Amino acid sequence: MTQPTRATPCRSPFNGKPILLGFEGGDMSSDAGLTLPRDIERKAGLARRLGGCLCDPRDTAKVQHSQNDIIRFRIMMIAAGYEDGNDAADLRYDPSFKIALERNPETGNALCSQPTISRMENLADTRELIRMARAMVSVYCQSFARVPGQIVLDIDDTFDAVHGH
Repeated sequence: MTQPTRATPCRSPFNGKPILLGFEGGDMSSDAGLTLPRDIERKAGLARRLGGCLCDPRDTAKVQHSQNDIIRFRIMMIAAGYEDGNDAADLRYDPSFKIALERNPETGNALCSQPTISRMENLADTRELIRMARAMVSVYCQSFARVPGQIVLDIDDTFDAVHGH
């Protein structure tokens, strides 16, 4: 049962406007902060650069999601704190993620599924991974006015807390 939005008898203490209560809900998202990472991704062209490093073996007649859109969705998921692609099943309908991929939040097609993300993540061979790493180092170096003489990569892909030095 849908309940109409009602104005309460009180007014806001800050600007005197009526306080409205709504229970319709509608399409909501808890990831509304994706506009900033979306702009950063677009400016740096991360999805385009990484997608250009991969060979896409799919039959173009059957492709629903471009390689760049799959990568862009995964980038947005990581930026929002989703460490793996498992949540794509729910997030593919999320209005904020749809907006980040330039789709209408209400009428736009759903984003790619978790299996599609998994296939993309497992697609790269060693040479493609090296090209992707070089592309990311290039993006990093371009973020400086002057390229640093030395870059230290401290890579630890475990979730274990490190104590001491």
